[in-house]
Amino acid sequence: MKSIREECGVVGVLGHPDAASMVYLGLFAQQHRGQEGCGLVSLELDAASGEPKFNAHKSFGLVAESFNPSILSELKGDSAVGHVRYSTQGGHIIQNVQPFYFRTSLGPLAIAHNGNLTNAAAIRQELEQSGSVFQSTSDSEIFVHLLARAEAPTILERIFTVMAKVNGAYSMVIQSQSRLFAVRDACGFRPLVLGKRQNSWMVASETCALDLMDATFVREIQPGEVVEISSEGITSHFPLPKRQTAFCSFEPIYFARPDSHIFGDEIYSLRRRMGRVLAEEAPAPDADIVIAVPDSGVPMAVGFSEGSGLPFELGLVRNHYVGRTFIQPAQEIRDFGVRLKLNPVLSVLKGKSVVVVDDSIVRGTTSAKIIRMIKQAGAKRIHMRIGSPPITYSCFYGVDTPERGKLLAAQKDVEAIRSYIGCDSLAYLSINGLRQVLGDTEPGRFCTACFNGNYPEAVHAKISSQPTDAKGPGIRAGI
Repeated sequence: MKSIREECGVVGVLGHPDAASMVYLGLFAQQHRGQEGCGLVSLELDAASGEPKFNAHKSFGLVAESFNPSILSELKGDSAVGHVRYSTQGGHIIQNVQPFYFRTSLGPLAIAHNGNLTNAAAIRQELEQSGSVFQSTSDSEIFVHLLARAEAPTILERIFTVMAKVNGAYSMVIQSQSRLFAVRDACGFRPLVLGKRQNSWMVASETCALDLMDATFVREIQPGEVVEISSEGITSHFPLPKRQTAFCSFEPIYFARPDSHIFGDEIYSLRRRMGRVLAEEAPAPDADIVIAVPDSGVPMAVGFSEGSGLPFELGLVRNHYVGRTFIQPAQEIRDFGVRLKLNPVLSVLKGKSVVVVDDSIVRGTTSAKIIRMIKQAGAKRIHMRIGSPPITYSCFYGVDTPERGKLLAAQKDVEAIRSYIGCDSLAYLSINGLRQVLGDTEPGRFCTACFNGNYPEAVHAKISSQPTDAKGPGIRAGI
């Protein structure tokens, strides 16, 4: 069965008397990393037997919809892990909602994983042929089986064994009876951070989660590192050979929350600088104003305004209360899905030459609808500016991009894309401009495979040369 690739957020807490509530807050702060489902697993000692037992709650939907005080009160224990997820089509089954929890010969374990294993299919086939039975279609479950089957005498050594076997991206938290482990792949594709609150330790995908848990940011988990956390403190391990880092460049472009600090920088500042460099590379001399496609394009639009000297205006208003489902009116309304989320401010746009800034173009359909809506609002000219390079290749490291045949920039050049979406001019941030912003002066610190096909792992040598209709994972990111 094909594994489902997911983009996710993880949280782990050890040593807090109300660990579940802390994890709930961390998940709430990272809701942007996945809106399809969420889960929380706590570990407590059974009052009668003294044996450790899991308390779990998993659900489809948003964190605020899935948990309430009654549910959280049942998730007892001073250790807990949580997960928010978003998957591609075909992955919408409750068995895929994490954390996964299970018992091994060394005791109970729970795991929450963000990323994607590039050799998942081969390992899964190997495990199934040797008798393993899978409950989900998520590649994250592979960790469960490998940890349970490893012959090493300790959980820590089993984690080392699994890390040596799997390829790809993984930032995860693993909860055992007395310890919490924070684990990151050797390339460091996805972020993972460590925090502390009094005598409690917290691990999360982003620092915004630590902020809401009122925890102090300690540091990032390093690529290839396993941080072992217990009541005595933390111990750092590096079981893998050191590799060139490959931080995901799409995290600062789109995915991470702007108030988070990851990969050594504040995301808002990076996006603002992307907008400034974009204004230098692709000015719009006849423009009157700069507007953003909210919310992800706002910091870039602010930077473009600063770099160009053009005033920044609120030209599109976003409806923040759009739920997961809505009732489509019987009478067809053109561009209904876009208008449900965005609406133009007529007094700002009418008669103006407008620079519209967004983070990315993926399929182009939403961009075309936004351009059409701005034209209908009376804009004289529309200059589309994109704060990332053209996305021409699929991601295989945990960002949910479409197969390459559905990526607009893999099929059309910039002029053809401009004509397709209907704007008067179109320009993207260059890869060199992106590297300038990210401080990636010697290419290799960040992964830019989705822009140039240079995948960090040799396993993708064939992928990068596949034809444009090649099947890839199924990007929620951008438009």
